[in-house]
Amino acid sequence: MRGRRLKVLYLLDYLSAGGGAERFTLGLAIHVPRDRIDASVCFTRKADPQPLADLRAAGIPYCGLGRRKRWDIHRIGGLMPYLLSERFDVIHTHMFGSNLWGTTIGAACRVPVRIAHEHTWSYEGDPVRMWLDGHVIGRFATRFIAVSEADARRMVQIEGVPADKVIVMPTAYVPRNGAAPAAVTDIRTELGIPADAPLIATAAIMRPQKALEVMIEALALLLKRVPDAHLVIAGDGPERPMLEKYTLGLGLGDRVHLLGVRQDVDAILKEADVAALSSDFEGMPLFTFESAASGTPLVATEVGALPDLVEDGHSGLLVPPRDPEALAQGMATLLMDPDRRERLAVAAAERLEQYTIDRVAVEFADLYERLRAEVRP
Repeated sequence: MRGRRLKVLYLLDYLSAGGGAERFTLGLAIHVPRDRIDASVCFTRKADPQPLADLRAAGIPYCGLGRRKRWDIHRIGGLMPYLLSERFDVIHTHMFGSNLWGTTIGAACRVPVRIAHEHTWSYEGDPVRMWLDGHVIGRFATRFIAVSEADARRMVQIEGVPADKVIVMPTAYVPRNGAAPAAVTDIRTELGIPADAPLIATAAIMRPQKALEVMIEALALLLKRVPDAHLVIAGDGPERPMLEKYTLGLGLGDRVHLLGVRQDVDAILKEADVAALSSDFEGMPLFTFESAASGTPLVATEVGALPDLVEDGHSGLLVPPRDPEALAQGMATLLMDPDRRERLAVAAAERLEQYTIDRVAVEFADLYERLRAEVRP
């Protein structure tokens, strides 16, 4: 299909400046080859100012459907006339809600290629969602993208998505826009902690899956071996009140720093000695790429695509989920061995090359063209 540019619509619920899946979707829309792909973006709920500014700067059309509540379903109806008038070749939807609406309405509007993209979930505890993934989205999607081989197996074995529709595609490192230069951010000075204090950093939307209370408990254990260590957590979300209470309950109010939403995460990571993830489940987290790009070695739970991204002991350290002792041990190992930190950081940076957004965007453009060529005009 190299004879003309394909019209591709990226559909997602919330165009967020902070969520990894949302940032990747925005990066993909901006970085797909312009000579091959004519990209547009539609969000069903709302959008943060920075992503909208990025789209305007890139000259990419966008629209919002104005959905405000979960059951505010009538707003989704605006997608149908939009698809019919614009005659897209491909609709590429992201995460459960948009996957459901985009594949079904896309099929009704005869969009030739309908790609659903699951960035991850636990694949348990929600039988309705599992059924919809397997029997509705899996039926109407041309392809269903997983971000790891583990997630692909769960799609097929647990949800019943047809195996011939499931493919694994990578996410990518998408630098944060609007960030302060690394030379400007001095997080230790900002927080009033000693310049030589060992520093662990993470960034996450404070959802239950991130298990940040496990990381805080790990810090309490770590302090027995590295008594001057500090932990900074960038991000916000529904778990913040619980995390604040938990921190105070462990007597760590002066060692755990909840920074709120930050756009200078890359710069904060450059100042940190160790990066950490404590998640119960993940897809292919962008934080892994940010750590590698910042030259900060990562200790993370062995979930989702992390075993694909991190070679344990060579480009990072992997530990079991829900094991604060193992997480504390991993952090202590790196904090007390600067040479090993350097070796792991160098190896992680070398692996980052295959996950640049420009490279991954070309892989997706190839996929769009291949699938469109399989459908009769």
